[in-house]
Amino acid sequence: MRAVLAFAAVAALSPLSAQQTTTTIAIRAGTLIDGTGAAPVRNAVILIQGDRITALGAGVAVPAGATVIDLSGATVLPGFIDAHVHLTGRIIGDGDWQHDALTESPAEHALHGALHAQQTLEAGFTTVRNLGAGEFADIALRNAIAAGWVSGPRILAAGVSFGINGGHCDGSSGFWPGSPVSEGTIATGAADGADEIREAVRWNAKHGADVIKICATGGVLSPTDSVGVQQYTEEEMRVVVETAHMAERRVAAHAHGTAGIKAAVRAGVTSIEHGSILDAEAVQLMKDHGTWLVPTLMAGETVGRLAREGRLPPAIAAKALAIAPRMENSFRMAVRGGVKIALGTDAGVFPHGRNGHEFTLMAGWGMTPMQAIQAGTLNAATLLGVESTVGSLAVGKIADLVAVRGDPLQTIAILERVDFVMKGGVVFKRDGQVIGRSVTGAP
Repeated sequence: MRAVLAFAAVAALSPLSAQQTTTTIAIRAGTLIDGTGAAPVRNAVILIQGDRITALGAGVAVPAGATVIDLSGATVLPGFIDAHVHLTGRIIGDGDWQHDALTESPAEHALHGALHAQQTLEAGFTTVRNLGAGEFADIALRNAIAAGWVSGPRILAAGVSFGINGGHCDGSSGFWPGSPVSEGTIATGAADGADEIREAVRWNAKHGADVIKICATGGVLSPTDSVGVQQYTEEEMRVVVETAHMAERRVAAHAHGTAGIKAAVRAGVTSIEHGSILDAEAVQLMKDHGTWLVPTLMAGETVGRLAREGRLPPAIAAKALAIAPRMENSFRMAVRGGVKIALGTDAGVFPHGRNGHEFTLMAGWGMTPMQAIQAGTLNAATLLGVESTVGSLAVGKIADLVAVRGDPLQTIAILERVDFVMKGGVVFKRDGQVIGRSVTGAP
């Protein structure tokens, strides 16, 4: 798939590879959790050369001359992966977030993204999938991080997400007719009918999108639609999937309502984002089709709280209060039903850098701690199509590691407080303190 090729190219072309020392790094891990679901390994050693893992395990010897990093009092895990973030632009509830497309330029959105990317990496998330940004600000941010100009996680970017005119993805909704942004176009996230849908997919691919994001149903934070109503027809979504696959892209579908979820699954999307109102048939369909669920539990928790605090407009608050309580039951159904689940938070609905709380919610709502860890490591990498390079700790994979004090299998919430972060063999955070940029380079 195209995402795999793009990700591999980013890894190969990063200045990290060219500028790193050839000195071997040896990490002593008190406990090693490799992201595959295998039993933890005590007193392990991980050897790293450049940006790759060369050996790991309990019987690995530290070679002479190696630089030793002592994490013998910590649990070491793969770098975390968040499969649903929005790094660019304002945080929901921060200032005039509803109108920032009018009040801030794409350059400012990208600069917000640089800050948010730093915060995300500090939290231990070394890879993310950004599912929608205006004016391709997420692609600019992705490229800047890959070039070493700013610090942040590796990004797979969707560019401009799209749906029906006036739907959840349409950034022109809610403005009076005749205003500069009132007309829905592909550039604002609106595409109606097969021809426009094909054009929207190809336009995003042309400008560098790694994944295609659509809105199959209404949403919470959009001003003019019902949260659960189906928006694209199943036939239209089939056009999205067919066109995306021809361009070697996967498709992520925002979907809250049951009918829209089922239609998107039958149409062949790779993942359902949110999946707030599942029923038994939807769960079985997802399992039968191998469709992933990215549950974004933190988003539901956050919008419910903002609504209760009176911090959302009344129409949006009503939708938040209606949808948030449904998410826990749907998530539990998906876990019990054996649906493939990858961690995704919808960061941007809440402040970036708090992404680790999703582990806590997943474990509290039906997953074991190990299942939650897998969802945020190898499962998420598999959804993104990058499991050959990241997502677990194994020989030949990129050296993305995090460490926490304590045992997350006993207290999952410690994953919200990461003490150590390494991205691509370079230490970014140690003993809870950011000590340098994750990559090096100059514009």
